[in-house]
Amino acid sequence: MEMIDIDKISVIIPVYNVEPYIRRCLDSVISQTYTNLEILCVNDGSTDNSGKICDEYALMDRRIRVIHKDNGGLSSALNVGLKNHTGRYVGFTDSDDWLEPEMFEVLHNIVTANNAMVGVVNYFMATDTKSIAMINGLQIPGGSIPQRDMLLYIFKRDSYKGFSSSVCNRLFCAEFLRNSEIAFDESIGFGMDTLFNALIALEENCTGAYSDRAMYHYYQRGTSITNNKPLRNISDTFKIYGAIIDAIEKSTYSDISIWVKRFYCYYASLYAEMALSAGNSEILVDMQDKINKYLSEYIETNKEYPDRIGRIYNCLSLRISE
Repeated sequence: MEMIDIDKISVIIPVYNVEPYIRRCLDSVISQTYTNLEILCVNDGSTDNSGKICDEYALMDRRIRVIHKDNGGLSSALNVGLKNHTGRYVGFTDSDDWLEPEMFEVLHNIVTANNAMVGVVNYFMATDTKSIAMINGLQIPGGSIPQRDMLLYIFKRDSYKGFSSSVCNRLFCAEFLRNSEIAFDESIGFGMDTLFNALIALEENCTGAYSDRAMYHYYQRGTSITNNKPLRNISDTFKIYGAIIDAIEKSTYSDISIWVKRFYCYYASLYAEMALSAGNSEILVDMQDKINKYLSEYIETNKEYPDRIGRIYNCLSLRISE
């Protein structure tokens, strides 16, 4: 039976210099068992053949639309997609990742069955040779997920690894997104997914649904932003987590902010180690100050991991020789 247009899913794919990967990504999207798709490729000023490949695919599949724009960064490309999509539901896919064939069918089923604003599936961490499904330490129950848990699952990561903070293993109700008036922050170039998802989860009546089936392959490239966390990402990182802490502490779920403070402290420790390697004493001292800001919260949330607590104290003892 042909699906009615009201259930169309818009898949937004930001594209920038991914010539070796974009065909694999597009092949996995056009091969979805859920066929009522709008595939919106936003070419963010690629200097390789990525944009041409998208145009090539658009000629083969009428569901594909390509928007070519000047380079403005990932958040800019995502926002262009949000402004131009026409579906009742919205999904996102990174252009170097790929999907299991039934991903959007599963997402659509759990969202509609639970009248949810956001559907989430488990995912794989993928390399060129293997994909490893994430395993949740605690079970996420079936059925509708209340707003509080939508927020908690994002940040209590040891217990809920398969939930993630990415937008790419999710399906959003488009009307809910429009009403929220939340967009991706174009002033940051790292971690925009985490901020977006946290703000969405804090929106009134944000309920979700989850499937533990791993459906999204999150490809780990050596050149990706998340595999290389250079010191230039410092301001973005603490802007993001600071904003999330402020937003949660103003909500009725202020107790969850302890898990965000844990991440704040963790990233400060990473940058402290990088600053030591770079011989940057100023940044090292700043990161140690940031660790101390939420040190008690970090210790409280890592009681089961004494090695982590030992490491954080070691970061506080780091010094650069004159």
